[in-house]
Amino acid sequence: MTSETTTLPTSEQILRAPKVLLHDHLDGGLRPTTIVELARENGYEGLPETDPEKLGVWFREASDSGSLERYLETFAHTCAVMQTRDALARVAAECAEDLAADGVVYAEVRYAPEQHLEQGLTLEEVVEAVNEGFREGERRARENGHRIRVGALLTAMRHAARALEIAELANRYRDTGVVGFDIAGAEAGYPPTRHLDAFEYLKRENNHFTIHAGEAFGLPSIWQALQWCGADRLGHGVRIIDDIEVADDGSVKLGRLASYVRDKRIPLEMCPTSNLQTGAAPSYAEHPIGLLRRLQFRLTVNTDNRLMSHTSMTEEFEHLVKTFRYTLDDMQWFTVNAMKSAFIPFDERLAMINDVIKPGYAELRAEWLFRPALATPPVSSASDSA
Repeated sequence: MTSETTTLPTSEQILRAPKVLLHDHLDGGLRPTTIVELARENGYEGLPETDPEKLGVWFREASDSGSLERYLETFAHTCAVMQTRDALARVAAECAEDLAADGVVYAEVRYAPEQHLEQGLTLEEVVEAVNEGFREGERRARENGHRIRVGALLTAMRHAARALEIAELANRYRDTGVVGFDIAGAEAGYPPTRHLDAFEYLKRENNHFTIHAGEAFGLPSIWQALQWCGADRLGHGVRIIDDIEVADDGSVKLGRLASYVRDKRIPLEMCPTSNLQTGAAPSYAEHPIGLLRRLQFRLTVNTDNRLMSHTSMTEEFEHLVKTFRYTLDDMQWFTVNAMKSAFIPFDERLAMINDVIKPGYAELRAEWLFRPALATPPVSSASDSA
């Protein structure tokens, strides 16, 4: 194998690389311009800024608090402008377009239908509007030379009491764009076991679900999500690092829970930039993803909230490449992990891996073969060679 394959990818290559996104919130990825326009159209006067550029800065600064609770407060503004069918469809379409332009070929985007009922929509109307928007966004992406497939994850808020209702909704729409279920919101004081009826229902229906766990709260949250609720994936799961001991000599010892997560190949939906904002990690260099990658956990890379974190999949990978010197091979490893862990049928996941992801990375790795040849040095004269 040529040493060229170990060269760090450029920003342009990272952008073009096929990427898979499993943890992205619809209400956390709006374009600032769209927020301002929808607020004007719907009479919402609560925005802290009405200039799109200044509003984008406000969201980012308000999210850099180091507190998950403060971070979650920013969503009051985005949800406020997502209360009509047209607004939801627009936001979903733009989400698909933006992700496709960022090189994402498959995405599972989550949102909580119960947060979009203030102007009279039903839960069903919310789901249908978002699905309509995703399909429109996929179509626009194709027109612009990009390919993307987007599935929806329906989220229940862990502080509320509608989880079973939302789980049943996810099951009804499972063949028309909804690929699974999730619970989200502040972890402390709201354990996933409060919603056992929803998870038991989904298991009986052979449906898929992920659970936000191990972000702001520790190992008990992860343990309950897995051993009580039966989660297929962990949203974040970054605090699994608390069950891993690293000795002074560099040797590593995994606790029972960490061993279980690794042995069972339970996917962890890592969101590095978001974790820095909420205080789950102090820096990219100290983010647990570095150690967990070396230990071969089933890791995936995600954006969480592109607006609040002012990020994209390309930027997330740029940080990891710069910090951990990850190569295209590492990027492919994360991407294949994510596609293996998606909630669509096995044959479709396999086709995405073999027909889209691997060929895409192979093409990028081969580009060094087609670099312009160096100019041929002049032939030495007799006097030069004497």
